[in-house]
Amino acid sequence: MPHVAYAILKLRTSPSTLFGVRHVQVLLNFFLTFIAYGIRVNLSVGIVAMTTKSSDNPDIPVYDWHDKSILLSSFFWGYIIPQIGAGQLAKKYGPKWFLVSTMGICSLFSVLLPVMADAFDSKGVMISRALQGFCQGFFFPSIHNILSYWVPVTERSRLGTFVYAGGPLGTVVSMIVSGIISASWYGWPLIFYIYGGLGLLWSVAMAIVGSNKPKDSKIISEEERLYIEASLDRSPDAKNLATPWRDILTSRAFWALLIAHCGQNWGFWTLMTEIPSYMSEVMNFQIKSNSYLSALPYFVLWVLSFIFSAIADFLIIRKYASIGTTRKIFNSIGLVVPAIALVFLGFMDEEHHTPAIALLVIAVGMNSAIFSGFNVNHMDIAPNHSGTLMGLTNCVSNIFSLLAPLFVQVVVTNEKDTSQWQTVFCVAAGIYIISDLCFVLCGSGEVQEWNDNGAVASEGKYTVTKEDDGRKTV
Repeated sequence: MPHVAYAILKLRTSPSTLFGVRHVQVLLNFFLTFIAYGIRVNLSVGIVAMTTKSSDNPDIPVYDWHDKSILLSSFFWGYIIPQIGAGQLAKKYGPKWFLVSTMGICSLFSVLLPVMADAFDSKGVMISRALQGFCQGFFFPSIHNILSYWVPVTERSRLGTFVYAGGPLGTVVSMIVSGIISASWYGWPLIFYIYGGLGLLWSVAMAIVGSNKPKDSKIISEEERLYIEASLDRSPDAKNLATPWRDILTSRAFWALLIAHCGQNWGFWTLMTEIPSYMSEVMNFQIKSNSYLSALPYFVLWVLSFIFSAIADFLIIRKYASIGTTRKIFNSIGLVVPAIALVFLGFMDEEHHTPAIALLVIAVGMNSAIFSGFNVNHMDIAPNHSGTLMGLTNCVSNIFSLLAPLFVQVVVTNEKDTSQWQTVFCVAAGIYIISDLCFVLCGSGEVQEWNDNGAVASEGKYTVTKEDDGRKTV
């Protein structure tokens, strides 16, 4: 490890090289989402082993829990709380140390989760998951803040997608590893120990190598720093720029982005939390094969995300389509195609294994296009406030992440009843389509005029900036 760290610290690069310091920051944030999603979803597979005997080891505890959907939603109880504040804090103080500390605490409670389950039963798990959710509530607003400083506009789709695609890859690995470990002699507690350890290692790496912005980095070349900063449409005083709350909350572009995010989260987390139960109860797959099949759609999502993002940046760079049009095209691919697949999925049962798996792969895999759609649109419309915008949309949209499993809890009273699953999937499909329609009709890829509005601190005084004939005046 020391020689690797030394090599990174000695890295000097020019924009023309394939790997620069900005890529180091992107890689760090990729591993953040990879581990975070692993922690977030390992309970979806682990809970099957926690409530059903799946290991030959007699010392592995099994619990009689009937509130599984409530347990799975408990992560979001804490997750929605810090979002808006996290965006503001990241903008004012920089996100680095918030990420280091919150990932450390989140990882600690991953290690403690088996202990909490043993001591306090399901309530202990709910407490651990809610605290993990609270910590992870800092992640996305902070990541958006970092990316808005480090990623040039022409690389935004690719590098932004690479970071956020760490989530689906983390989901794939977590589901497979969790299934294998749950069925092994070591049993389900090892899942939480492993991910807790990985998170703690990431916190150390971020503390050593991570930077809030190029000018804070001690390892970046002057050429690469100037290349990045010249390509961005951020104000150099963005951290002191007051948040134009009224303009944001009355902006059509913001509301289109918010509705798209809400619709995405309802559908995505319906599938994320319920696929293992659906595969187990309706398709009658055993826990090990269940984990592989549950992970397959997210592996396809991860692969397709790079294809879609490369095409998106190609369209923008070659000016075949504007940023706004590109975002709408890929957002529609990412929401409408999965909606159609979900409608058909609702009519599958154990006699239709292959079509059901194919539809799951389509529903989840094609959803990857949203990484080049609304998911980076915060940086398009307001780069100075991108972390705050992500905090706002992620806060509200994750209320839908919380409600989706609870909706399943109410609707699916018999997990083997396919008609009840039809309702779940058709509702998710309808929400996908409505949210995409709002984004297509009202969304934008242009920097909004309120991006530079507000009071800017300058040498102890405050000045007011505003837009006049397309040019910023003071």
